[in-house]
Parts: sequence; structure tokens; C-alpha cells
Amino acid sequence: LVCYAEPGTAYAGQYPWGSQKAVVRQGIHTKMWGRLIPIQFELPIKYVIPDSEGDLGEQSQYANVDKAEYWAFSDAVKARIATSVVISINTVDEDQFLSVADRNKTERNLIRSRIIPNIDQSIKNTCKLMDAQDYISGQASDFDRYFKDQLENGMYVLEEYITNESVETIGDSMTIRTITNNKESKQKRFRIKKINGEPVRERGNSLKSYGLTVIQAVVTEIDWESTFDKRLQLQKEEVAQTQLEKQQAEREFYRAQKETAKGEAEKATERAKLEKQQIQKTIEAETRAKVAEFNLIEERKKY
Repeated sequence: LVCYAEPGTAYAGQYPWGSQKAVVRQGIHTKMWGRLIPIQFELPIKYVIPDSEGDLGEQSQYANVDKAEYWAFSDAVKARIATSVVISINTVDEDQFLSVADRNKTERNLIRSRIIPNIDQSIKNTCKLMDAQDYISGQASDFDRYFKDQLENGMYVLEEYITNESVETIGDSMTIRTITNNKESKQKRFRIKKINGEPVRERGNSLKSYGLTVIQAVVTEIDWESTFDKRLQLQKEEVAQTQLEKQQAEREFYRAQKETAKGEAEKATERAKLEKQQIQKTIEAETRAKVAEFNLIEERKKY
């Protein structure tokens, strides 16, 4: 006849005579032989990268935790992506809450049949929008933004386009290296299809249509495949070598500047020395000429 409503949980009560009722406050309520569908106010859903023994870490009865799967980025690099998503149900609109509970029957079915497919599709679409290299080069925040926006407002409609591979220059004017792939100069990429500056979305494929709100949607960890880790290591070594060569070139440049300055200083010293000798000799010659002139005047007077 009665039931106890747990805190933080909403209940959809379905009665034998066909009526429904939403219970959103904790405490004792009348049940009257009805069927209750409990759904948490906030549904935590996590994808976790297992450790070497396959353990997903500490589990909670209130969180839905699954193993992170591999997803392919635009450049075909694969990675296991761990995410943390928190979904809030709508307890203000009673009719919508009862409709969602009635259509999904259980909280687990709501998560498995509605929320997780949207999360997977959002991760898949977002991975198509960028290369793995773009992600580690500063677009991680864009990944989170695209991920959450699609969950909340609907999946993007992506369009394919061809981009030419540009030549990459590493170093400065003293140390230049160009990297290009001669075998494949064009690459297929995806971008968000837009009309009047707004993204085009798939119809009827958003959590908002079920009265669900995305409180949190972030990437917590990425485990790249081993081949990409090796590529990153090679890039780090290449960058380190380039920086070393640049420092050596700068060192040689400043050494040359130092030698030039030293030579100019020595020339200035020698010039000053010679000019001093020249002035001294000139003064001596002028003195002898003056003495001779005075001697001549004196002889003339005597004469």
C-alpha cells in the first residue's frame, strides 16, 4: 500500500486502473498496488580504460561504468577514449517524465537504449572532425565542445571534402626541413554541414527530445594505439634534433659576431695607436720647423 522514495530518485507510479503519478520527493508515499519505475535525478555514465589486468577500478551502484572502446580519428589513428557523462532527467514537467519512464520501462533500459547510443554516435562524429595530431596539438577543448553539443542538441550532419596535403616546414631560415608524403597528396576529411552559419543536425536524435539535460560531458583520458605512440616519439626526437641544430646555428652566428666585434676592437686600438704616433711626429716636426724659423730670425738680426 505504501513505499519509501529514496533521496535523489524520481519514481513513476503506474496503477492497475490506468492512471500514473510522478513522485519526486523522498519519504513515504502511497503505492496502492501500483508499479514503480525509479530513475535517478542524475545519471552518471562513464567509459573507463581498463588497467593491465582488465580491471575498471572502483565501481558504484549509482554509476553506469563500461569499458572504453577504440575509435578512429580522421587520419585513421585509433584510440580508446574514456569519457565522463552526467545526464539529468526532467522532474519539473511531470507528463514528459512519465512518458519517458513509460516508454523505457526501467532506468537501465533508458541508459542502454537511449543515452549510450547517443554518446557513442557523438564520439564517432567528433573523431571524424579532427586528426589525432590535431587533438594533441591543442584541439582537445574543441573535442569536448563538439561532444557535449551533439549530445545535448543532436548529431551533426557531416559532409566529406578533399584537402591537399601541404608541405610542412620545420626550423628557421638557417635550419629548414620539409616533410611531405609523395605517395598521397590528397586526403578525405569531414566537416560539419552548415546552412546560414548554423550546423545541420539529424532529426529526432538528441537527448533533449527525451527531456534529458547534459550536465557534464568530457574526455578524461585517451589511450593511443602503439603505432601512434611510436610516431609521437619520433616527432619528439625530430623536434629535439631541430632545436639542437637551431641552437648550434645560433651559437655559430653569435661566435661570428663576437669575432667580428673583436676584430673591429683590435683595428680601433691599432688605429688609435698609429694616430697617436702620427700626431706625436707631426708635433715634433712642427717644433723643429718653429725652432729653425726662430734661429733664422735671430741670425738675421745678428747679421
